[in-house]
Amino acid sequence: MHQGGIRRLLLSDALLLLVAIFALALPATSQETKPPASSPAGQAAPLSPPSPSSKPAAPPPAPASDTPHDILGEALVLARKGDCAAAIKKYRQLLEENPKSPDAYAGLTRCYMKEKDVALAYETVTKGLQVADSATVRVALGEVYFRQGKIPEAEKEWVDVINSRYQVARAYLDLARMRRSIMMNKSAKALIEKAHELDPDDPEIVRAWVGTLGRSERIAYYEKKVADESNPGSEGHGNAEAYLAHLKEQEKRHGRSCRLVSKVADTTTPLVRLMIDPKHLRGYGLGVDLNGTHTNIMLDTGASGILVKSQTAEKAGITKLTETKVWGIGDKGRRNAYIGIAQSIRIGQLEFQDCPVEVMESSSVADEDGLIGANVFEDFLVEIDFPNEKLKLSELPKRPGQGDQQLALKNDEDDSDDQEKPAEAGAKETTPPANLTGPQDRYIAPEMRAFTPVYRFGHQLLVPTRIGDAPSKLFLLDTGAREDFISPEAAREVTKVHGDSGTIVKGISGSVKNVYTANKTVLTFGHEHQEVQEMLSFDTTSISEGNGTEVSGFLGFVTLRVLDIKIDYRDALVDFTYDAKRFERR
Repeated sequence: MHQGGIRRLLLSDALLLLVAIFALALPATSQETKPPASSPAGQAAPLSPPSPSSKPAAPPPAPASDTPHDILGEALVLARKGDCAAAIKKYRQLLEENPKSPDAYAGLTRCYMKEKDVALAYETVTKGLQVADSATVRVALGEVYFRQGKIPEAEKEWVDVINSRYQVARAYLDLARMRRSIMMNKSAKALIEKAHELDPDDPEIVRAWVGTLGRSERIAYYEKKVADESNPGSEGHGNAEAYLAHLKEQEKRHGRSCRLVSKVADTTTPLVRLMIDPKHLRGYGLGVDLNGTHTNIMLDTGASGILVKSQTAEKAGITKLTETKVWGIGDKGRRNAYIGIAQSIRIGQLEFQDCPVEVMESSSVADEDGLIGANVFEDFLVEIDFPNEKLKLSELPKRPGQGDQQLALKNDEDDSDDQEKPAEAGAKETTPPANLTGPQDRYIAPEMRAFTPVYRFGHQLLVPTRIGDAPSKLFLLDTGAREDFISPEAAREVTKVHGDSGTIVKGISGSVKNVYTANKTVLTFGHEHQEVQEMLSFDTTSISEGNGTEVSGFLGFVTLRVLDIKIDYRDALVDFTYDAKRFERR
């Protein structure tokens, strides 16, 4: 659409609660070997179990290192403090004295990654493989692959190193991160514990390990961290204090957490048309009652939680509990917001009580009254039926042996201990089987075998997508984006890209500076093929850096509106169904 010669397109946002920011981490020096071959890329590569008949043989001793260990130690300390510029100088000094040092190549690679120079990181690790092929460098190669969006290739590198029986702590940490992205959470926890056992001084490993603890244990950890912080005025200390306050607030609300109070566990509710003008649809929303105040807010798979404008919060009587920042597409950075508690949220026939709501301290949320991320329904099987304009929420298939669970609205900052809970307050307490307490691995029920496995990073679902004949990329499933989008780098692999100064792409963080247009191409995702005559293009680096993996584009409303989409957030599964006859009947 055109307004005064300018196309204004709303792009939905990845909302981030500003919590603790931790120090840069690098692995300790590890033993060296070239890893053996592993399972084919793209499959969940298995870890080799120990032989039941004999004690596993110890790995061969590491070759003597010619690297001056004082320089290596200095480089490691600098890198872990976040001073990558100084660490890079030290690692280069190591290479001058020992041109085949695997630790120097791995350290340089990680520093370039932290400096956001992925191309130089890949160049460095590739050279390292040529002169010092080793487990250490292979793990770093996997980290570069992961950042490039080549997740199966990254997994293969890490599994190969682990199966070689060399104890490289970072390989376990990295593989845990990958396994979490496919909701193999129980397996990921075990890998993090192993990484922490091998290197309890690596700050990044410590951060991941603390994340596996229950809330009370995390509170104790951060109380000690804040008390022992040597630099109380530092940004890290301030963020640790903020996160500790957040955890304590959650602890005070123990027993009053967000929960379903209605008797029904499923519902079907109409999708609400949100219009640009009387003839043009910009997306679909939901009718939501906040403390009895009705509002229509956009249903957005690219957003997290519930975010409303300040006027809506005031009418609903939602008061400030804690301050926060929200971030999204645009060049203005983080925006002021706060978190409040809604005593009642009604959506269709479902009512939830005592649920957190984020409030923008502005008159609108990127030109909307608000956003509701589909991830808030992760306790349910979510069906967004665009052709019939309906949202259906139903119970997820139970794991074998699983009992009833308390259902709630979720958000990225849910600090529950991942334990099964009674379905209602006052219900008879039951003890779930030991294998069903704590984090669980992905479960693909028989009725969901046709679903497409995707990657989940927080609330974001990244769908493997082919652009023409190019290798598969990762596209964000984003019902709140009016158009499909693609990064210029991904677009140039298959088509031409042109500057487009007459288009404005807006999000929570303002407008995107540089927008391009990509020529016609074909998108293939799930079981669907979609020919796109023209795609808008902009730099997706900030989104990719937030997830730690390359996000090459967005599957937006213009493509998704003809589909019936079923989402299982618990297991990172999505099903896309296109029925041409049904859509034409509308």
